[in-house]
Amino acid sequence: MTYDVVIEHGRVFDGTPQPSAVRNIGVRGGRVVAVSADQLDVTGCPRVIEAHGKWVLPGLIDIHTHYDIEILQEPSLSESLRHGVTTVLLGSCSLSTVHVDAEDAGDIFGRVEAIPRRHVIEAIEDKKTWRNAAEYAAALDDLPLGPNVAAFIGHSDMRAAEMGLDRATRKETTPSADELSRMESMLTEALDAGFVGMSAQQLVFDKLDGETCRSRTLPSTYARARERRRLNAILRSRGRVLQAGPDIKSPKSIVAMVASTLGIVRKPLKTSLLSAADLKANRLLARILGPIAWLMNRLGGDFRWQHLPVPFEVYADGIDLVIFEEFGSGAAALHLADQVERNALLQDETYRRTFRKDYDAKFGMRVWHRDFFDADIVDCPEATVIGKTFGQVGAERGLHPVDAFLDLVVEHGTKLRWRTTISNDRPEVLDRLARDPGVQLGFSDAGAHLRNMAFYNFGLRLLRRVHDAEQAGRPFLSVEQAVHRLTGELADWYRLDAGHLREGDRADIVVVDPAHLDDSLDTYAESPVASFDNLPRMVNRNDDTVTAVLVNGQYVFGAGTPADGLGRERTGRFLRARETAR
Repeated sequence: MTYDVVIEHGRVFDGTPQPSAVRNIGVRGGRVVAVSADQLDVTGCPRVIEAHGKWVLPGLIDIHTHYDIEILQEPSLSESLRHGVTTVLLGSCSLSTVHVDAEDAGDIFGRVEAIPRRHVIEAIEDKKTWRNAAEYAAALDDLPLGPNVAAFIGHSDMRAAEMGLDRATRKETTPSADELSRMESMLTEALDAGFVGMSAQQLVFDKLDGETCRSRTLPSTYARARERRRLNAILRSRGRVLQAGPDIKSPKSIVAMVASTLGIVRKPLKTSLLSAADLKANRLLARILGPIAWLMNRLGGDFRWQHLPVPFEVYADGIDLVIFEEFGSGAAALHLADQVERNALLQDETYRRTFRKDYDAKFGMRVWHRDFFDADIVDCPEATVIGKTFGQVGAERGLHPVDAFLDLVVEHGTKLRWRTTISNDRPEVLDRLARDPGVQLGFSDAGAHLRNMAFYNFGLRLLRRVHDAEQAGRPFLSVEQAVHRLTGELADWYRLDAGHLREGDRADIVVVDPAHLDDSLDTYAESPVASFDNLPRMVNRNDDTVTAVLVNGQYVFGAGTPADGLGRERTGRFLRARETAR
């Protein structure tokens, strides 16, 4: 028997919680054809990978990305491959590019996901050949994909395409019977094409770009209960997933989305909600998320929270950061695209009083902790402030922290760079969430917020924490359980052919050197995005950690270096969700 690839002497994890073992793996025709304790015959094998002392895992799965634009221009998605992610899900947060035209896509993606609007429009105008979900899936499959791709259909995408973006974002307007029927057809067509489900959004600080509808919230936030029920009924009948984000300021929205999973006299709705986080702004939240999921599943639902299993650290250039959208004065500043107008507003004393009032309001649900003493300046033309917090600068200058911040923004604009950690800063809470069965691990937002955050290696950082705890004699998960949570558990729930490493499985394989699950995983780095005019993007660079990545049996990355054909030859596929009995 000859093989295309043989991986020798590695500690193999099969994507289940079962014990790992040293095995040899043979790959042929894109599939795993041998997993053996015995030496494999490598005669004629063009690639033999020595994995002694290393871990051999199924490719990691990233369940929450916003690669919808980047994939059209740079389909290798190499930043994910670099860290062992071999399957990504598109279409999160109600946003997809299946139906909307270029201008509407620019308005929907640009401000919410901090992707330059012009590049969104250019990508759609240049690449869009599809008219429906099946053609979209086929178009993706024709690209020289790096990783495998699965997709949600976005509620905002369907709503804007059917109603027009202006009508779709007016409170007084509801879809006509024909429009709602057509949205149901769009969703059904997407599920027929193999989409994993639909994404929706009720969070009201996600705002539109452009001019016509600027600063309105996403189209799906305007959907009323009847519209949501009818679309959810289709997902329910097909056993597909609703990925959604409730309006965190509205108990009604949260209860409605959580309770939508329940079946009782009907099939449960597979529901994945955003998100499980240990917010600095609300420490109680992390305590109640697990019990909520437990209760919903005990009552017959099929419910999961999504969770980023690493500290949620964000960077910002000036005031350009989505967290400012969650309160009135911050949103007012971001509404102004013209820098002269924005600076005039930021200097206005009446505006500043409102900003200070918003900043000092500590009650109510919110994402940002609103503490400028917990916001470090990392770069600025004014060198004396680098390394300080805005609160410290204010104290030195006799100013309120808000005024210190706004003064620096007015003076230096986007040349003022700063960072803060919004959530997930307590390791013991992260450990508890990582092992909670009501929590799914993911939520990287890869492909969006290019200057704000980088979580491409979140899976490796979880494995490091698990490995370190095991070595210290205080394990909270076994390495096998952690690998399962990042691979097979997700693939099985979303019904994808991925996430396992057994004979007959898809040969999506990652070789990890546990000796380099170290501090390099936290290193800050930037790399330009060629298709976005070389915009410097935050990335991760821990190139000694992942020594080999295979997608569908083809070597694509290793030790920080892409394979020669990556981005020109297709290795990934569009993965279609498996049907369930109706």
